[in-house]
Formats: sequence, structure tokens, C-alpha cells
Amino acid sequence: MNWHAVKAIFGFEMARTFRTLGESIISPVLTTSLYFIVFGAAIGARMGEVGGVSYGAFIIPGLIMLSLLNESISNAAFGIYMPKWSGTIYEVLSAPVGWGEAVLGYVGAAATKSVMLGLLILVTARFFVDYDIAHPLAMALFLVLTALSFSLFGFIIGLWATDFQKLQIIPLMVMTPLTFLGGAFYSIDMLPPFWQKVALFNPVVYLISGFRWSFFGQSDVNVVVSFGAICGFLSLCLLAVWWIFRTGWRLKN
Repeated sequence: MNWHAVKAIFGFEMARTFRTLGESIISPVLTTSLYFIVFGAAIGARMGEVGGVSYGAFIIPGLIMLSLLNESISNAAFGIYMPKWSGTIYEVLSAPVGWGEAVLGYVGAAATKSVMLGLLILVTARFFVDYDIAHPLAMALFLVLTALSFSLFGFIIGLWATDFQKLQIIPLMVMTPLTFLGGAFYSIDMLPPFWQKVALFNPVVYLISGFRWSFFGQSDVNVVVSFGAICGFLSLCLLAVWWIFRTGWRLKN
């Protein structure tokens, strides 16, 4: 394992984040704060409780997931697309750096940024609503696994994209709708029976459900199933990245 290469790639990506602190960290936190003000304070005060939890606290896991998924994908996709666009990716490919070191550097930095953002949103939420975390270790595990999985997914999108517009297609047109329809602002138990069954085909439901269980001990889906879903997605993304580096798809051409 070439740890010098991992450290160099990781350090470069993290430095880029701190150079663009407003867009990378501050903007998502401010956007999430607006959600808390509108949904948590204004609307939540009139909705009462959901499953014995105040509505303002109930939406915390969903809002964190909403930011975590989009930022993980965007950070990782942009991180690998820029070397492709500028041509510096060939320096990485010609250097004694294996696919594992490249993934650790790029994906590790994107996941680190996403975890930092998730924790900042968690701290910000304390200014708007009171909440307790029933299973803090499970919460941390879901947070890290989700950040890693979707950073890998974003890495794949960055390799697939051939222009800057394609970098935003998946986050804006796929992930955001799936997150809003995945129980970020409601429990799927509130839906009619038919739509409850339809919602189970949405993979984001399992992520939000498991993450919400770690906060309040309640979920729409069995937490073991949620954990299995995120581990399965992580494995598929790792397999896809391994195949890309093995074949050179969208890297060497």
C-alpha cells in the first residue's frame, strides 16, 4: 500500500474543500437551517408528534441524509472529474499508485467532508429543536457507511461523466427526489397501504429508516435490513470501481 500517494491525494482534496469553504460547508448548513426554520419551527409546531417524537426532531435524520447523499456524490464526482478534465489523471495512472490507493485518497476525502457536514448539521439542529440519540454508535456507523457508499457512487459518476452538466444529473434528478420520497419528512406508515408497498422499492427509505432508528429507536424498516442494504450497496460500488480501473473504462480513452 502506497500510503504516501494516499496522503497526497487526500491532502489535496481536503485543501480544495477549505479553499471553497463557503460552497462546500457553509452553504449546505445554511440550507438545512432553513429547512429547520420552515419545517421544524413553523410547520412542526402545528403538527404535534410523529411516533411519540416532536416533528422538528423527527426530520433531523432525514435532513442529514438529504445533505449527506447529495454532498457525498457531488464531492467525489467533482474530485475525480477535474483530473480527467485537466488531463492530470494520466499522472496518477502512470505513477506507482494502485486503484486502491486512488480510491482511498479521493473517496476518503469526499467521505470525510460529508461526515464533517453531517456532524455540523447535527450540531446546528440543537439550536432549533431538542433531541436525544438513542444509539450513538449505530448513528456514527450509519453516517460513515452512507458517506463512504455514496462517495464511491459519486466517484463512479465522475468517471462516467463527459461534461460538467452530467455531474449534476444524478444528484439533482435522481437522489433529491428519492430522498424527499424516501421518508425524509414523514414516516411511510402515514401513507396509504398501496403507497407503503411502493415506497419499499425506494432504496433511500432503508437508509433514512435505519438512521432514524439510531436516533429514536423506531423505524419504518427493520434496522438489520437497512444495515444490509447499505453494506450491499457499498460492495456493489467497490466492485464497479475495481472493474473500471481494471478495464480503464473512461480513464484511458
